[in-house]
Amino acid sequence: MKRYQMNEEEKQFLSRYDISDFERPSVAADMAIYSIMEEGRRENFRKLPPKALKILLIKRASYPYKDCWALPGGFCRPDESIYETAKRELYEETNVEAAYLELAGVFGDIGRDPRGWIISNTFLSLIDADTCELRAGTDAWEAKWFTIETRRKEIKKEVTEETAEIETEYTLLLSHEETGISLAAKIRERQQFKHYHETVYYEILESDQLAFDHGKLILHTLLFLRKSLKNDLRIGFDLMPGTFTLTGLQSTFELVLDQKLLTPNFRRKINDYVVETDEVVEGEGFRPAKLFKRNVEEFYQ
Repeated sequence: MKRYQMNEEEKQFLSRYDISDFERPSVAADMAIYSIMEEGRRENFRKLPPKALKILLIKRASYPYKDCWALPGGFCRPDESIYETAKRELYEETNVEAAYLELAGVFGDIGRDPRGWIISNTFLSLIDADTCELRAGTDAWEAKWFTIETRRKEIKKEVTEETAEIETEYTLLLSHEETGISLAAKIRERQQFKHYHETVYYEILESDQLAFDHGKLILHTLLFLRKSLKNDLRIGFDLMPGTFTLTGLQSTFELVLDQKLLTPNFRRKINDYVVETDEVVEGEGFRPAKLFKRNVEEFYQ
């Protein structure tokens, strides 16, 4: 493919061009890192230990929002792309180099950061908890996994032939069992449709101990994850270890989607994505279960 070459007129234009004539924002990558982890005490040894969907948050050690909790992240360096920034931040916080990583949204509302004009490129990342080793950075005293729950209340729904407007109020609950830390936020989502095309707005109504507009970012990535998982089942496997039971895989999908799934329907849908191994998992109090792994031929298409 022939490379683009500038002519002399274009070179002269660029020689006079001064980029400092324009206001420029700082660009950051914020990381919504999710994992499935065991939670609570095991009350019944005839059952597998309970698990929960968790998100990684850091406690800020400096202003602004000192002592508040935030998504891990950092500013983009001149010698890297925003995806390289996200990968670097992921590795610095979790010691994980390879993980599911996707840009979930860009947030640049006026006043979202008291330090100035800062645009957040918010990334969704999914990791297997067994591969993670937390390493809090210089701007954080602590890094902890919080169980995440949502409550949903529809406020308004108006639909016509060409337009629609839906308002939903979400309560976001984040808890850390060992320390008893509880965080909460109430966020209104407004979806506007015109000729079937959607525009989404978020408004933070309440936010308890969450820094910046990160309650909004957390809610957006969680809804983005749920929608993405429904469209592409392969995403859910990034929360799983190398081998797993079908019951464990279904539990992961249920935790992410926040809904119970019919086992026959679920297994029919994921049948092409898994391959049975010769291994079984045995444990006190429950029957041995077959272990499965990804069917790689279905993942590389």
